[in-house]
Amino acid sequence: MKKLIVLLLIISITISAYKATDSISFIVPKGWPKPEYDFTQNPLTTDKIALGRALFYDPILSRDSTISCATCHSPYSAFTHIDHPFSHGIDNKIGTRNAPALMNLAWNTSFMWDGAVKHLDMQALAPMSNPDEMDESIKHVVSKLQHTNLYPKLFSRAFGDSIITGEHTLKAMSQFMLTLMSYNAKYDSVQRGEATFTEQENNGYRLFRANCASCHREPLFTNNQFENNGLPVDTSLKDNGRMRITQDSANYLQFRVPTLRNIQVSYPYMHDGRFVRLQQVLNHYTNGIVRGKTLSKQLQKLIVLTSNDKVDLIAFLYTLTDKSFLYNEQFGYPKNIIH
Repeated sequence: MKKLIVLLLIISITISAYKATDSISFIVPKGWPKPEYDFTQNPLTTDKIALGRALFYDPILSRDSTISCATCHSPYSAFTHIDHPFSHGIDNKIGTRNAPALMNLAWNTSFMWDGAVKHLDMQALAPMSNPDEMDESIKHVVSKLQHTNLYPKLFSRAFGDSIITGEHTLKAMSQFMLTLMSYNAKYDSVQRGEATFTEQENNGYRLFRANCASCHREPLFTNNQFENNGLPVDTSLKDNGRMRITQDSANYLQFRVPTLRNIQVSYPYMHDGRFVRLQQVLNHYTNGIVRGKTLSKQLQKLIVLTSNDKVDLIAFLYTLTDKSFLYNEQFGYPKNIIH
């Protein structure tokens, strides 16, 4: 009986030590709002983050082990892709939307261009099960992971159990994605009083606040809403936006407002990647908006920008480029884990 009590005590101490030494805090930058993600349901730990990072870069998540999350979400382009407008999947299949950039996801209230996913812990299921992307099921992914030499060990470290589950797989992936924080661009240095804008950047900032900030709200540079930004409908895709999810005509052609952080490197732009340059984006907002019943109220009034205004506005947008985020080795391919 005494041996049993001692054994239980040792197990209890081991578990307590695991939780105490492995847990880390999520740091909210000064002046930022409270995150939407509930960390009490998935507390951050170094081992879970490491596991999620390995999964993010591993093509084992796809049916034929050719496509990983990083295939469409490269760290050097703010975790999106820049070589084609639509996501590419297994068997050389092509999707119908541009891959969103991934950063500051703890503040998202929804995911995907149409808000089809409401929780980060469920987000990975969408590309995983999409026949044009990974074409795989979480059940089969778990089975494949369980039969590797690597993952039972990583899951044991992360969750204290080598038996892999779908819940733990998705939560580990969320943990890594939650660490993709971008808050050290020149813009942030200026806000902290550590740097100053040039005259051109300052004028661009003024123009931004007058014409763009109602949808691309600081400091996240999104309002987490869905808007019809007046894009002409692509007659081949016939993408109705959020209406596809809600079946409500009031949501016709509404898409999620993306963050503008790191916009310099996250081209092509818009849900269908139709614009390659920021100049084209600004030309759309001044000369290309299609009026309709669901057009965003923020765009009802004509936006007037001179050619010099556009240059200054782009100069400001470049101050949202966070090189410490783009080249953070902790976000890159985990060479020490996956071989």
